[in-house]
Amino acid sequence: MPAIAFSIPSIKTLLDLRGAQAVIVAFALSLSIPHTEASNPQFGECISQIKDQARIEGISDQTIQQVLGKARYLPRVIELDRRQPEFTQTFANYFGTRISEERIQRGRELLTRHRELLRQIERGSGIPAQFLVSFWGLETNYGGFFGDFRITDSLATLACDPRRSGYFTQELLNAMRIVDAGDIAVERMIGSWAGAMGHMQFMPSTFLRYARDIDGDGRRDLWGSIPDAMGSAANFLRQLGWVPGLNWGQEVRLPPSFDYSLAGRDQLMSYAEWQRLGVTAISGASLGPAEQKAALLVPSGHQGPAFLVTQNFHVIMRWNRSEFYALSVGHLADRIAGAARLHRMPPVETVKISREQVRQLQRDLLALGIDAGEADGVLGSTTRKAISRFQQRTQRIADGHLDTALLVAIREAANGVMQQMVE
Repeated sequence: MPAIAFSIPSIKTLLDLRGAQAVIVAFALSLSIPHTEASNPQFGECISQIKDQARIEGISDQTIQQVLGKARYLPRVIELDRRQPEFTQTFANYFGTRISEERIQRGRELLTRHRELLRQIERGSGIPAQFLVSFWGLETNYGGFFGDFRITDSLATLACDPRRSGYFTQELLNAMRIVDAGDIAVERMIGSWAGAMGHMQFMPSTFLRYARDIDGDGRRDLWGSIPDAMGSAANFLRQLGWVPGLNWGQEVRLPPSFDYSLAGRDQLMSYAEWQRLGVTAISGASLGPAEQKAALLVPSGHQGPAFLVTQNFHVIMRWNRSEFYALSVGHLADRIAGAARLHRMPPVETVKISREQVRQLQRDLLALGIDAGEADGVLGSTTRKAISRFQQRTQRIADGHLDTALLVAIREAANGVMQQMVE
């Protein structure tokens, strides 16, 4: 059922209310009752068109009626879809809120509890058990929170919104195919506002391609079956290109004079080449096989930890396109398996940089002849590389890391260029 729960007072109760009280109750009810086809004609017309498309694509009339006959428009979903964080998130903040001692300890307990199952899955897929537990911890806090939206209502709402209608229409149809297959009842298909569902937060299209029935009950149940959830995640990672026997990466030490312009996911070198540049493992041991390719990441700049990441790190990023997420998955997996905390923790940054400031930064860099990509307010890899080029130009440490002093310096440089153009 939809996330919003409410009870409607009886007519007698409403009649007994006086003046402002009645107005307040009526207003509250108008906010709490989700929009239906009757109260939102455009939504109703859209749902009617999706019904026609579902029939053409062979979805049963029973499922069409169960899903679309009762579809509700959820304004909250649109609100969440439009919402953007006001400030950029630092690695220290992201990492610190996800890698806690409690989550590490819980992961270790679950690794022990499900060891036989996870070993069986690892033998068949090559995905180490601690990585499956790590994804589980970061996606739903080990099944503690799947989300509280009825998936079909969320997807119907997004399918009937023009911003990404095509994508979400297909996801809605895929959700209906899952129901048609008997894997899950509509009322149990609960998840995030954007349609991700189950222990591992699969989108319906991912479910259809990669979900597996591991417990042998004839259904792919990613909500109620730990074997199905873990086995499906392992299948997904293997199909994304996971290399068995290869770790995700490792924290490393960099020499004092290191050239930080070499950092970035697109700059792959062998372990032997990194070692010649003075990069060493934290333990002092060899980085690994000399020919193994890896890229260097410094998510907090030269004052924070440095990581060499392998092909499997890029596989993690195919699950979620955030470098911060992939680093957290890798480190949490290591900690669950018994490794120590980071040798060099990311420095805590108390000054916040807003998305509007990042947009201005991107425009300023362009004015300086440095391509920072679209002025979207997102501090992604393209923008960080542009920052690094500015740092190189101005004889700074070219680590691509942004702080308020650098923000001011770039703004002043761009203003200088603009002033020269005016003169």
